[in-house]
Amino acid sequence: MTKTVEFISAEIGEGAQQMGCKFGPARLRAMGLVARLRTAGQAAQWGPTVTAHDELLEHGKLAVVQGFTPELADASHAAAAARRFPIVLGGDHSCAIGTWSGIAQAIRPQGALGLIWIDAHLDSHTPDTSESGAPHGMPLAALLGHGDPQLTDVFGWRAKLAPEHVVVIGARSYEPGEQALLERLGVRVMYMPEVTQRGMATCMAEAIERVSRGTAGWGVTLDLDAIDPADAPGVGSPELGGIPAAEMLEALRGLADQPGCAGFELVELNPTLDDAQHTSARLCRSLIEEVILGEAHSRVPIRQAA
Repeated sequence: MTKTVEFISAEIGEGAQQMGCKFGPARLRAMGLVARLRTAGQAAQWGPTVTAHDELLEHGKLAVVQGFTPELADASHAAAAARRFPIVLGGDHSCAIGTWSGIAQAIRPQGALGLIWIDAHLDSHTPDTSESGAPHGMPLAALLGHGDPQLTDVFGWRAKLAPEHVVVIGARSYEPGEQALLERLGVRVMYMPEVTQRGMATCMAEAIERVSRGTAGWGVTLDLDAIDPADAPGVGSPELGGIPAAEMLEALRGLADQPGCAGFELVELNPTLDDAQHTSARLCRSLIEEVILGEAHSRVPIRQAA
């Protein structure tokens, strides 16, 4: 890839029930991502580290995300506007609001943003439909223009994503309220039974075609809990029956070189829940190398797809 990769650390766990994912970016940074990419001939650098203000927790989880989102949006906007390739490392999935608001702002003069949302959950609650009140269950709704105005209206405009430019892959745990919103909007959702039947690579190819249509750029946000917990145990909200790691690695291979790809986000690694072999963190490293280099140079032992 000719662009310089810029890693942005999104250190937030306050938007989730399990706050340990706040330490995910630091764990991945310690694994030498930049040095490994440079050794493979890819220009790469560390960009900003954006850290949530946990003192705002006295006002609730939503207040923390409200304070964090504009700061991360500025960081991802700066990277994309400078024509670097942003890779945002989260943190809980509420960080997606900032990541993709910033990238949408950067490409707005050229056109719309498309997004592939790979997740065990739909993440499409609003404060009115969420029973838990956890903001990491709200980011896709916010990016579609629904929810708290401080999250929907970053940079002074709403609906960073149009429904026809969004594809969700791998959902298998969700509530009626968020499902109803996506159905009403007409968002394409590939639930886990479809992914199992068709295969992740086939679903990914369709998703890329859809988010490329009528957009100036597109990206992928990957929640680690989309992957089967047998392959990725270090997540706060594990759900059985997920996408095998082998299939995910194949589906993401060379993603950054696809026409129009504008960024990548990997979230919800919780090092405090990972196993002693750091299986989840090592898988994250391999996923990033697949996205950028087209092959993982330190592939971890993974369960093969059935």
